[in-house]
Amino acid sequence: MPVFEYAPAPESRDLANLKPSYRPFIDGEFVDGGGEPLKTVNPATEEVLAEVSTASAADIDTAVKAARKAFEKTWGPMPGSERAKYLFRIARLIQERSRELAVLETLDNGKPIKESRDSDLPLVAAHFFYHAGWADKLDYAGYGPDPKPLGVAGQIIPWNFPLLMLAWKIAPALATGNTVVLKPAETTPLTALVFGEICQQAGLPPGVVNILPGAGDVGARLVGHPGIDKIAFTGSTEVGKLIQRQVAGTPKRLTLELGGKAANVVFDDAPLDQAVEGIVNGIFFNQGHVCCAGSRLLAQESVAEELLDKLRHRISTLRLGDPLDKNTDVGAINSAEQLTRIRELADSGEAEGAQRWTSPCPVPDRGFFFAPTVFSGVHQSMRIAREEIFGPVLSVLTFRTPDEAVAKANNTTYGLSAGIWSEKGSRILWTANRLRAGVVWANTFNRFDPAAPFGGYQESGFGREGGRTGLEGYLSV
Repeated sequence: MPVFEYAPAPESRDLANLKPSYRPFIDGEFVDGGGEPLKTVNPATEEVLAEVSTASAADIDTAVKAARKAFEKTWGPMPGSERAKYLFRIARLIQERSRELAVLETLDNGKPIKESRDSDLPLVAAHFFYHAGWADKLDYAGYGPDPKPLGVAGQIIPWNFPLLMLAWKIAPALATGNTVVLKPAETTPLTALVFGEICQQAGLPPGVVNILPGAGDVGARLVGHPGIDKIAFTGSTEVGKLIQRQVAGTPKRLTLELGGKAANVVFDDAPLDQAVEGIVNGIFFNQGHVCCAGSRLLAQESVAEELLDKLRHRISTLRLGDPLDKNTDVGAINSAEQLTRIRELADSGEAEGAQRWTSPCPVPDRGFFFAPTVFSGVHQSMRIAREEIFGPVLSVLTFRTPDEAVAKANNTTYGLSAGIWSEKGSRILWTANRLRAGVVWANTFNRFDPAAPFGGYQESGFGREGGRTGLEGYLSV
C-alpha cells in the first residue's frame, strides 16, 4: 500500500520568541552568570540558537543562599493551601504559553513538534496541577500527621525531555514545601530559563526556584554544595554512580532516575497490529531518547517473522525530517556527540553478527539525523542487547516459553520499564510479577500520568517520582 504524500506543514519558529541571549535565574531575577558562556544549537540545522550565560561557583552559592532564605522565611512556613495557588497559577501559565514553549523545545531539542505540543506540554501542566492538589493534603498522604519538607533541593535534569523533567522535579518539591536550585542540561537550557519568566509571572516569591545553566561542572558543584539537603538527578547511569559516591557519607537525601534497556515482550496470542504500534512508539518516540524506551523486542518464535515483517513495513512509513513540520514522526538526534555514540553502537551490532535493517526514508544532508534501524538475530551477549543506545535502534530477540521470555527480559543490569503484549490477562499478570522493572505496561507502552509513580531498580536508579509515592522523596518522614 503506498504511503500518503504530505505537503509540508511547518510550525512557525517565530512563536518561540527566541532571544539572542539567556541568563541564569537567581533569587527571582535574571542575572549575568560568572561562568563561561555557551551556545545552544538547533540539532536539526546545526545553527546557533542563542548564547547562554552560565553559572559560576559564586552564582551557585548565591542561588543556594537565596533558596535557603526563601525556605526558612517564606515558602516553608507558608500554608499548603497558599502554595497550591502558586502551583495552579504556574500550571495555567504553562497552558497559556504552551505553543510558544513547544516550538522552543523543538528548536532546542530536535524532537518533532507534534510530540512537544501533544505529549510534553500537556504533561508538564498536568504535573503542576496534580501536585497543586497535594500541597494542602500532605497530612493525608500516608507519611504521618505532620510531614516536613527537607529544605533546599538541588535538581539536575537531562536533555531528552527538558521541560517535562523540570516539571517532574520542581512540582513535587514545591508542593511539599521545599525550595529548588535546578540545573538544566547543557544542550537544552532554553525552556527551563523561560520557566523562570513563568515563575515571575506567577508572582512566585524570590528564591523559591533558581535555575543555573551550565555544563557538568555546575552540576558537580551543586551536588557537593553543603547547603543542599536533597539531590534529585535524572540522567546516565555513569553520572548517577558518580553522584552517589559524592553524596555518600553526607546527610543529603538522593533520588536517581537513570538509564534503561527495557524489554517489550510479545507473546504468540498478542494482537500483532496493535503490538507493532506499541513497539514503534516504544522505541522511536522522541528518536529513542527515552530512558524507558522499549529497545529490546522479545518476540515468541512462532510469530517472530510475521511480527518483524509488519514492523519493517510500519517503520518504513515513518517520516524523518524537519522537527518543526507537523507531519514529522522522527526528528533530530540531540547532539553530534550522541549521534556518534548511536552510530558506534549500531556498527558494533553489525560487527558482532546481527542483521541490520534501516528504514529507506531519506535523511537530511544537514543536522544530526539517524534513520530508524532494526537488528534481528540478536544474541544477549551483543552490545546492542546490553548497552543503552539512547537512539532509534531496536534489537530483536526471540523466545519459546514464558519462562525463557522472563529470563531474557531480566538479563540486564537495568530495571526501569517493560512491556507485555498478550490477549490473556492471566499471562500478563504472571509475567509482570516476574519482571524486575519499576514500570510494566500491558498492551501499551510509554503511558505516563502524574498520579503514577515512576522509577527503577538496579542500575536504573532508586526512588520514585510522581504520585503519592513520589512525595516521600521530598519529605522528612
